[in-house]
Amino acid sequence: MKKLIFGALLLCVSFIGFSKGSMPRTIVTTDGEIDDVDTFIRMLMYSNEYHLEGLVYSSSMWHYKGDGKGTQFTSEMEMTRKMYGAKTDLRWPGVQWIQDLLKAYAQVHPNLILHDKNYPSPAYLNSLVKVGNIDFEGEMEQITEGSEWIKAKLLDKNPEPIYLQAWGGTNTIARALKSIEEQFGADKNWPTIKSKISKKAIIYTVMDQDATYKNYIGGHWPEIRVFYNAHQFASFAYPWKRIMPKATQPYFEGAYMANRIILDHGPLLKMYYSYGDGQKQAGDDEHIHGDITKIKNAQWGDFTQYDFISEGDSPAFLHLVDVGLNNLNNPSFGGWGGRFVQTKDNPYRFEDNDQAADFNPETGKMDINYSQTRWLIAAQEDFAARADWCVKSYADANHAPQITVKEGMHLTANPGQELLLTIETRDPDRNGIRLKAWAYPEAGSGKAGINIGGKQAIVSIPDSAKKGDTFHVVIEGTDNGMPALTRYRRVVISIR
Repeated sequence: MKKLIFGALLLCVSFIGFSKGSMPRTIVTTDGEIDDVDTFIRMLMYSNEYHLEGLVYSSSMWHYKGDGKGTQFTSEMEMTRKMYGAKTDLRWPGVQWIQDLLKAYAQVHPNLILHDKNYPSPAYLNSLVKVGNIDFEGEMEQITEGSEWIKAKLLDKNPEPIYLQAWGGTNTIARALKSIEEQFGADKNWPTIKSKISKKAIIYTVMDQDATYKNYIGGHWPEIRVFYNAHQFASFAYPWKRIMPKATQPYFEGAYMANRIILDHGPLLKMYYSYGDGQKQAGDDEHIHGDITKIKNAQWGDFTQYDFISEGDSPAFLHLVDVGLNNLNNPSFGGWGGRFVQTKDNPYRFEDNDQAADFNPETGKMDINYSQTRWLIAAQEDFAARADWCVKSYADANHAPQITVKEGMHLTANPGQELLLTIETRDPDRNGIRLKAWAYPEAGSGKAGINIGGKQAIVSIPDSAKKGDTFHVVIEGTDNGMPALTRYRRVVISIR
């Protein structure tokens, strides 16, 4: 993926809706860094929640193959240029690691479908693996198998959006779009074709890992929606010990990772990279994290064996997982993939800038990372449950509860009004469910008062509310299974 660079509005653009019961379509592009591998493993554990339509090798500022001719390449990105200078290739992990993970997935697939028949078959997933633009960072001149695959998906007759996940650079996506422009740009119907593609494509990018969005996509395709994660991913990545709340960190430390996720959970989870695990990725000399003699005083701190390393790209697919937060078409709402606000100068671009910060109760300050870290305990417990699905029967594993609100997810109210919410719950394992209700003021116009008792919650709208304001209330239900699983129901109240 990358090394790290640091440095509630409803959508004003028109979204194409999903048909009832459908899952979001998505294509993954990846440069194959070790945190991409770990992200990929978690992503496979959630592949029942969306419709995968492409698994594409690509390149980035941190990983590229070279052209095999000894050509020297110097990065367009300042940090990489200073670190590496001119290179013929850079930390390239090859184009076999996805297939290797899918072989391990094939071994656990018979058990996964005991828990959800929507898990895709190994044969289908293998059919999605394509090699995109990998020779150099930002290379987008070559027409590749991967770019042509993305192009065909964008041009198909299915009008539903395709979420294009950029775990590395956006160059293969850019090549696909350029091929569409080259084929149809002179056509009399070009404005219609371009509008169709612009409404269909949604790019979730983790940083700028090459310059192809800036140099091509942004200028030629300005109405393609972009969810730009420049900050919040870091809380789920290499510097997690410096960013995650202290209460969250035990869920990412070696004891939890080893016992609940990595060990004794089948061959796929055993391939998950962690500190001091003895594993080494071929092609990347900088992957020393598995060497147990090098986990103290490491680049990002002191670690113990099996500590979490990084999944900096996981927010890209977690945004697609429906846990009841209604964030898919509303990135400013916030969810397991972070929270993004619409930029002032571009209604199609959503960023995790300072306006996307949430109040962190541990520090007592607004925190741009808390928009992501507030969900991580629930997400990690959920991952642990899915690790169990690889080896346990349905009866011996835990499955998430369902939370609904009888009155609906979108309500209207007057200033000063009280509303009664009736909560309905269901647990597939017949576990007990502990309910909470909390206001999410950062996602709306302010904070509503909430009082919950039993399966009812009373929401008090402030007298100061104005017409057009919105107030977000999140009903949270956590079961008493092992691991404890959490789902939500967000209610958005608009002032009339």
